[in-house]
Amino acid sequence: MHPLHREAHLIQRIGWLRAAVLGANDGIISTASLVVGVAAAAAGPGEVIVAGVASLVAGAMSMAAGEYVSVSSQADTEEADMARERRELATMPEAELEELTQIYVARGVEPDLARKVAEQMTAKDAFGTHVRDELGIVEHVTARPVQAALTSAATFATGALLPLAIALLAPTQWTSIAVSGGSLVGLALLGAVGAQAGGAGVLRPTVRVTFWGAVAMAATALIGALVGRAV
Repeated sequence: MHPLHREAHLIQRIGWLRAAVLGANDGIISTASLVVGVAAAAAGPGEVIVAGVASLVAGAMSMAAGEYVSVSSQADTEEADMARERRELATMPEAELEELTQIYVARGVEPDLARKVAEQMTAKDAFGTHVRDELGIVEHVTARPVQAALTSAATFATGALLPLAIALLAPTQWTSIAVSGGSLVGLALLGAVGAQAGGAGVLRPTVRVTFWGAVAMAATALIGALVGRAV
């Protein structure tokens, strides 16, 4: 007799992990880029800090609002689809049973067996079976607007604290270099942690987020320097 085999799948983390990684990445990149751009424009240390704080607050609110609206739209679509599915199960159960049978046939089950499976699954939980197998809606990817909004706002603010803290502590003449270097290290660590939490390889996500962070900071530094000279 084989011992009970328990599998720990990481897909259950996808909802909060996506929002957390996106929020923290955006917090670091947005705030670091703004701080570096303002510093490159030859602004004083007070102006740099004000810009960083403004980026933290505005970015966190923007992330929360954007995530809430986006995920709410997804939730509305899911609810509409489930309501329609419930009506169809009530008004034409045989057609829905045949539809479920064909889904299993398309997945490689023999037609007769697929029919029996569909009948048994329908007898146990017709609505839950159709939501899962026909609509593709499962518990760990169900839209949760409030959770996504709060996670994004909190992680953005947490990420933004890194370049802001570096800007506060670094000597004025080294602000751009210190913020850029420290933020790139933070992005690399975040990419590695996010990949590890999701069970993916570490190297590619780490290189990807670090590269694009460097591009964003370089672009704003260049624009800040050009605007500083022009003004």
